[in-house]
Amino acid sequence: MHPLRKQRLYVVLSILLGTVIAALLVFKGLSENINLFYSPSDLQNAQINAQIRVGGMVRKDSIIRVENSLRVSFVITDFEKDLVVNYDGILPDLFSEEAGVVVKGKINEEGIFVANEVLAKHDENYMPPEVAKALKDKK
Repeated sequence: MHPLRKQRLYVVLSILLGTVIAALLVFKGLSENINLFYSPSDLQNAQINAQIRVGGMVRKDSIIRVENSLRVSFVITDFEKDLVVNYDGILPDLFSEEAGVVVKGKINEEGIFVANEVLAKHDENYMPPEVAKALKDKK
């Protein structure tokens, strides 16, 4: 093989290899950052310790605050199943009982959802679209 052809072949192969490696890294990064949405009834399909979002309504009389701490526990429901949520942080101002909420976090081995973010509705008429659809499907 002519040395010039050999050099061109190496350049083309290295470009292809670099492109494949870059594509694999992009796909791996995107798959790790995906946040799937579930309702409490759909959680049997969720993986333990995988980052997910769960939405529903905060059950009445379910909010338990730990004194001298930011830790709070509450139950969200889609009117079929309930899910206990533990959160350690400042809750949104509009967080309340019988209000729509989306929590982001992981399910631990005991089946308790450990949230790292809590999102509440922003006015009287708004509910996150995923929560509204899930609740509508359950009724």
